[in-house]
Amino acid sequence: MTSLNTPLFSRSVLLPPPALCFQGVAFHHEEKTLLGPCSFTLDGPGPTLVMGPNGAGKSLLLRLAHGLLSPTQGRIMWSDEGTPRQAMVFQQPVLLRRSAVANLRHALAVNKVPRRARAKLALDALERFGLSACAHTPARVLSGGQQQRLALARAWVLSPQVLFLDEPTSALDPAAIKAVEAAVLDFHQRGTRIVMTTHDLHQARRLAGDVLFLSGGKVREHTAADAFFSKPVSPEAKAFVTGELVE
Repeated sequence: MTSLNTPLFSRSVLLPPPALCFQGVAFHHEEKTLLGPCSFTLDGPGPTLVMGPNGAGKSLLLRLAHGLLSPTQGRIMWSDEGTPRQAMVFQQPVLLRRSAVANLRHALAVNKVPRRARAKLALDALERFGLSACAHTPARVLSGGQQQRLALARAWVLSPQVLFLDEPTSALDPAAIKAVEAAVLDFHQRGTRIVMTTHDLHQARRLAGDVLFLSGGKVREHTAADAFFSKPVSPEAKAFVTGELVE
């Protein structure tokens, strides 16, 4: 599924992506702290890969950053005034019961793009993501890899300044993973800030500009990718990089 939390849409050229700042952010549920408190700023070129063991709080962090959840403590801020255009692609795409191209046209309509422009924008996005032949195929009968590329195309057509991706390749075969990773890099080269969760060290090595490492609901390390993989500082990150079990 692609989730857009900004109702207005502009086809203007993307500006440098805004920085994202967490200040003492925590999230509690039923008197249990699931995340934080954590403080960090994402202001580098990225992409930022959010890593950590299962249950570390990676998906929760993305949902807080995207505004799907509100922190119970602390502040989440952007360097620009207001909330930037942003999208989120989930691990399991949730698509409308209509054709691939109709899914894109619907997203454009919701974001108030003029009707006369929708068809071309949608078809151009499908072509960019290698889905032209599937334009009139029901979205829900596409393969898993095609569905994920359709979710990315739906984000692409709306020109987000920030794109959150939650384990977008976890259930895909190698060819589909390669296609999704290429799409992620296309977004990055376009100027979109990428914040993506993954448990795959090899994928992170291929994509990451910096790594935000979580364990036990805490941010244990935030550093450039080269430094993280060659000389992790925290005991939890050292164990994770060497393939040991991390709580």
